[in-house]
Amino acid sequence: MATGRTERPAHRGRGIPEATVARLPLYLRALTALSERGVPTVSSEELAAAAGVNSAKLRKDLSYLGSYGTRGVGYDVEYLVYQISRELGLTQDWPVAIIGIGNLGHALANYGGFASRGFRVAALLDADRAVAGQRIAGMVVRHMDDLEQIVRDDGVSIGVITTPAPAAQGVADRLVAAGITSILNFAPTVLTVPEGVDVRKVDLSIELQILAFHEQRKSSTESAPGPAPVPAAVTPAVSPAVPPAVTRPTASGGDLGGDLPEVMPA
Repeated sequence: MATGRTERPAHRGRGIPEATVARLPLYLRALTALSERGVPTVSSEELAAAAGVNSAKLRKDLSYLGSYGTRGVGYDVEYLVYQISRELGLTQDWPVAIIGIGNLGHALANYGGFASRGFRVAALLDADRAVAGQRIAGMVVRHMDDLEQIVRDDGVSIGVITTPAPAAQGVADRLVAAGITSILNFAPTVLTVPEGVDVRKVDLSIELQILAFHEQRKSSTESAPGPAPVPAAVTPAVSPAVPPAVTRPTASGGDLGGDLPEVMPA
């Protein structure tokens, strides 16, 4: 998470750690899939596996919501969906403004999953007057000159920045000045915002670079030569005419030499 301010404490208002808050959407996504399949209950182990965490961490996270499940039964899927949705604020309607209607802005404007997750795209804005006035996903793109009025009239809660990097800071400044305190930033740059403004950064190039790193590691592992084979032990031939030598201790703890045969010839 990249911001230009001092990090906030690790706990939010109700004492839920930020790391737990970041995992709640993972649980919600897994639970929603279970709900759509008509699964009534789920164990902590099954839900943890679906979310990609360990079961002890999941149980700890859900305990912050006051949900402990039932021994031998697990968690009620529908109720847990409601609990997590309520904690994340998804039982409300959150108006969102998307600023920067390029390819990514177009894609987000046409994404149909916002409404089912508690978000409503209230406005599309762009600084290019050639783009303003176009109709996308049933909405007319507004010019950036209208930003402050849109935030005020539509009660916009979240600003989504999909502009090129050089324009992103200026857009963030205007959003903050208009009263927006939550920003989702897709521009490949770090934003500086005042205390009290939350910024979440989505950088697709960084995620791809991390995947490239892991792909390279996997390729190196697969192509690396295995350990050299250990040669079989070779037993030296012993002449039958000469008995094998042994070491015999002396009274002082030394030995009498390594080439003295075990049986002396007569």
